Amino acid sequence: MLTADRMIAAALMLLSLYFMWHAIELPIGWNGMTGGPGGGAFPFWLSAIMFLAAGGILIRSLRGNSAYSGDFFDPETLRSVIGVIIALTATVALIPWGGAYIALPLFLIWYLKIFGKHGWVLTLSLTLSTPIFLFFFFEVTLKILLPKGLTEPLFVPLYAMFF
Repeated sequence: MLTADRMIAAALMLLSLYFMWHAIELPIGWNGMTGGPGGGAFPFWLSAIMFLAAGGILIRSLRGNSAYSGDFFDPETLRSVIGVIIALTATVALIPWGGAYIALPLFLIWYLKIFGKHGWVLTLSLTLSTPIFLFFFFEVTLKILLPKGLTEPLFVPLYAMFF
């Protein structure tokens, strides 16, 4: 697992640098004209956080302060990682057709209830509250429209209330 930790942490650090490099093509500070963050702010700062987190994992693995043993993924871990990759790929493929407000709750139900074996109270509370939070944060507060796919007509009354 230490080898996998190091490889994935290094890859995430490189990917973070790549994202940060592209994000600075847009303003990353506060935009006085729109009264909000610049277009590159969230990608830049989220990539910076990802870089620091991956760096922490890399440093921990190099110091030997890890509870892991072995060289790479064990079969059970690899099976879990592949399952999540497939589910995320299906979620991304579903977004253009069903929209973010259908694809993300379906992923959360699968991830929390089926994959994570959590109870229905946690699963349903997160599955229902996440799209509501995303709507108010991105669409109402930041004025960033998320893809809605077939659900677009359902949002017309909400747009009339908030815009």
